[in-house]
Amino acid sequence: MRTMKPTRSLMLVLCPTLVLGFLYYSSGRLHLRTLGQKSQGDVDSLLFVGRVVASVYDKQGFLIKLDGKLPLELQYKYGNLSKGECKPGYSEAKMTSIYPKFVKPVPMFLEPNFKRLAKISSYPPPFGIKTQEKIIDVILAETKNYGLGPELDSLSCKRCIIIGNGGILSNKSLGSKIDEYDVVIRLNEAPVSGFEKDVGSKTTMRITYPEGAIQKPERYEKTSLFVFSAFKPLDFRWLRQMVFKEKLRGTEGFWKSVARSVPREPEDMRILNPYFIEEAAFRFIGLPYNNGLMGRGNIPTLGTVAITMALHNCDEVAVAGFGYDMSSPRAPLHYYEKLRMSAIKESWTHNILKEKDFLRKLVTAGVIQDLTNGI
Repeated sequence: MRTMKPTRSLMLVLCPTLVLGFLYYSSGRLHLRTLGQKSQGDVDSLLFVGRVVASVYDKQGFLIKLDGKLPLELQYKYGNLSKGECKPGYSEAKMTSIYPKFVKPVPMFLEPNFKRLAKISSYPPPFGIKTQEKIIDVILAETKNYGLGPELDSLSCKRCIIIGNGGILSNKSLGSKIDEYDVVIRLNEAPVSGFEKDVGSKTTMRITYPEGAIQKPERYEKTSLFVFSAFKPLDFRWLRQMVFKEKLRGTEGFWKSVARSVPREPEDMRILNPYFIEEAAFRFIGLPYNNGLMGRGNIPTLGTVAITMALHNCDEVAVAGFGYDMSSPRAPLHYYEKLRMSAIKESWTHNILKEKDFLRKLVTAGVIQDLTNGI
């Protein structure tokens, strides 16, 4: 009997193997495309179905090869929209295409039934509400409102922009463009008055914490929401006194001076869902878990927390004023003061490099738009 040549034998073995490998890879990709309807456990198990599929994603679960091109299904979905028209579900669709574990929706602010959110119930501040349930109940009973307001909540498509405090905003004349967004989110005490040409005049909400809040009542906008983000249990005690217009009793435990009053009525005050801090820190950026407690280098900046919130609640997301150019030590650190870039010191709480890597993924993939090109 005539024996087959070694080359032919090898081909007979390799061909079925290659076909099976292709089918396996295609199957994995198909599963990952439909993860939006699956539970977190299903998602985690599917991400590791095989070396071929796993190698497509980094250790955080993001697609390794990123570009700004729309997947074919999104080209069909948004191809007929006019230029500048709000694209419903766009940020979610783009985010899911590069990060299949993305789960939407997640409420922007805490509401009376917040205890049903199992994820945040497992952690104390800043990653959750454990140990603070009673005081949150008291605060929410007084504020009575838990959304953006009737007009914005009723929009079928929302375009949101987060304004960072970076000096890169100076002399860009982006004010009128910023004011075109439906939701304008500002951070801490960054001023608007006197800087409207570059940062706009519209403020939908200002996200802050006790040490970052505006301390001079006259500097608050007249109509914006005061959105509180807690980083420690003491912060909730401070908020309670602000909501009930009580005299601030004791400031021990704060790392710098804090506002003694907030010129807002309770119905204009909100508590940011701490889910966004937990997700940004441990899932998106990959900061040290530290048993779910605040520790060295595991707190995301408020800007990244705001972006995370917007990804879950806005149809389109843009940013401006983000990014530190450490190669230019004489460049202005913030748009509103003369402090220079060289003033930045190594942060105990933040990991700026890892955070910037995450934000670059979002910009590169077109999940968010960076108007000042600083990320």
